[in-house]
Amino acid sequence: MSCLRFVFAALLGFAGSVALLAQAPSPMITFTLDFPGSDPSHYSIAVDATGRAVYECSVKTESDSEEQAYHLAFEVSPTNRERIFLLAKQSKFFEGNVDSGNRRLAFTGAKILSYQDGQRSFTARYNYSSLEPVRDITALFQNMAATLEYGRKLAYLHKYQKLALDDELKLMEVQARHNELNEIQGVRPVLQQIVDDPSVLNVVRARAQELIQLGSSSPAGH
Repeated sequence: MSCLRFVFAALLGFAGSVALLAQAPSPMITFTLDFPGSDPSHYSIAVDATGRAVYECSVKTESDSEEQAYHLAFEVSPTNRERIFLLAKQSKFFEGNVDSGNRRLAFTGAKILSYQDGQRSFTARYNYSSLEPVRDITALFQNMAATLEYGRKLAYLHKYQKLALDDELKLMEVQARHNELNEIQGVRPVLQQIVDDPSVLNVVRARAQELIQLGSSSPAGH
């Protein structure tokens, strides 16, 4: 499949997934981050009140390649789903200004939080917020995105650079044990593919299995 066809197919897939969430009668919360120069430079996570979620990002598979669209549909754990909507409620569903307004703070990416249901629709843009619930939900979504990015990278390495899998899994394991990741079960399919692949080194397969167990044993999806 050519790069252009891949991007087109990915965009169609993501548009379809988001459309399904948007048509659902349950409320939906979306977090978006744009940070030029970072990897990825753009991503968003949409979660509805039933736990259905879609992750989308723009990435470069190679340093000199064009950005490509990637998307993943997954289920958020009940604990994190409830926490996301509780924090949104505590943040007044992002109605009004949530940015601290302190221009001396370092730029950490243009962030957007939005809430919509059948009756209300609010959007808040910010770099940093002094509101604790907004900071907490931001950290939760960023940890979730970090996990999903590991899933994307592992899928790529498993297909093209199997010898690099161990280093990536080591990094993931360290972050997971420091509670810096959320929703490991969201990337379980790619971890399971590594475990089931006899062409992958046994030590690598064992590390992937440990991460699956780590995600399964955590009520919050860590």
